[in-house]
Amino acid sequence: MKLAHIQHLYNRIGFGITPKELKHLSKKPQKQVVNSIFENSKTTTPVTVDLSFLKEYKVTDFKKKEIRQAIQKKSRKKVKEFGIAWFNRLKNPSEVLREKMTLFWANHFVCQSNNILFIQNYNNVLRKNALGSFREFTKIVSKEAAMLGYLNNKQNKKKSPNENFARELMELFTLGQGHYTEKDITESARAFTGYNHNFRGKFVLKNRHHDEGEKTFLGKNGNFNGDNIIDIILEQKQCATFICEKVYRYFVNDTINKKHIDEMTEVFYKDYNIENLMRTVFLSKWFYDEKNIGAKIKSPTEFLVGINTVVPYKMLREKQLLLLQKLLGQMLMNPPNVAGWKTGRNWIDSNTIVTRLRLASVLLNNAQITYSDKGDEEADISDFKSKKLRRKTFIKMEANWETFKRNYKNTSKKELIQLLVTPKLSVETEAMLLKNKQMPLQDFCVQLMSLPEYQLC
Repeated sequence: MKLAHIQHLYNRIGFGITPKELKHLSKKPQKQVVNSIFENSKTTTPVTVDLSFLKEYKVTDFKKKEIRQAIQKKSRKKVKEFGIAWFNRLKNPSEVLREKMTLFWANHFVCQSNNILFIQNYNNVLRKNALGSFREFTKIVSKEAAMLGYLNNKQNKKKSPNENFARELMELFTLGQGHYTEKDITESARAFTGYNHNFRGKFVLKNRHHDEGEKTFLGKNGNFNGDNIIDIILEQKQCATFICEKVYRYFVNDTINKKHIDEMTEVFYKDYNIENLMRTVFLSKWFYDEKNIGAKIKSPTEFLVGINTVVPYKMLREKQLLLLQKLLGQMLMNPPNVAGWKTGRNWIDSNTIVTRLRLASVLLNNAQITYSDKGDEEADISDFKSKKLRRKTFIKMEANWETFKRNYKNTSKKELIQLLVTPKLSVETEAMLLKNKQMPLQDFCVQLMSLPEYQLC
């Protein structure tokens, strides 16, 4: 398998690759490389934080305002802590593809909650089902406590139906706009009435609030429940096409190729098996086309984690990670709305590009970062209280340059360009970079990570 193709594959299924791994995989055929990726993601390792503080509370405690507020305050802090734990998992994933797929699904089945128990369970549901059956995945998501709260389905009752979840299920999760009617939304909402959960987040169907009457949905009649609605949706080939287009934009190219989507749809529509779909993509010839290599703008998370792949770093003040995520436009536990983050060119604007181009220096060379023009970060970052520090601060971190030196000890500067920068540089740019022959490889690495071209993968 070609080195450039392996790099491309690992940029998309993960966050880059080390020279040692690259050399090892280059001796193997494509099918073996792809098979090993899936084999290494067979298991699921949950991300967790310490929730022992919840054990001392009972349901009745929530009726007492002061206790309830104290629990909620702790929970909000734990959600931030979980976001940091999730990021640290991405930096050191035990199952690379599964973690990348979890990141993908988190921006598809978008959800937010300040209840740490519910959102931790939800995030791990995404992780567990990331490569399984999309049919079962969707049904499980519809019953998760975090989602029931986020899209108001707890308030969806026979006498007063709430259509929020039913609408987003079709518009954002399965079919896309224009492939259902307002009547379909109304009727499907009736099928999801009575969905609720207990104190610990376990799904409960409250029969007295569930509408047992006949519904008419996408041309079918019956006493449908929520699972029936999802089954009927998945009978529509448009559902398979919609998911395939999302996968294509995330893993291949923001510009859709209809022929490739049709090929993916034929595979996915058979059984909605996510792993089979992803194998089809990674084993296809077109995935490795020149036009797909270096064609995508890295998300803030991909950018931050990708730097760590080259030079492992540790945040000495972990809360500062929240500041960096906010400046770059992607806080993992805080999606902007139910539609999630707009990707592609939307990651870059006049503010984020400046931060991105300076980020390698900030992380690896202890440079200053400005953050005062981005709102109330100091409300989240306890270290930034004084007015003096509201304009500029240093990110306290530790770069593991010894690992970099060990991984790249026999690498020339020209080879480092090929390893770190995905798009081909112009002759003039490369010549300019190589002009200073005395520059240490460490400084040259930071210089490469500060290029506009490094924003692409």
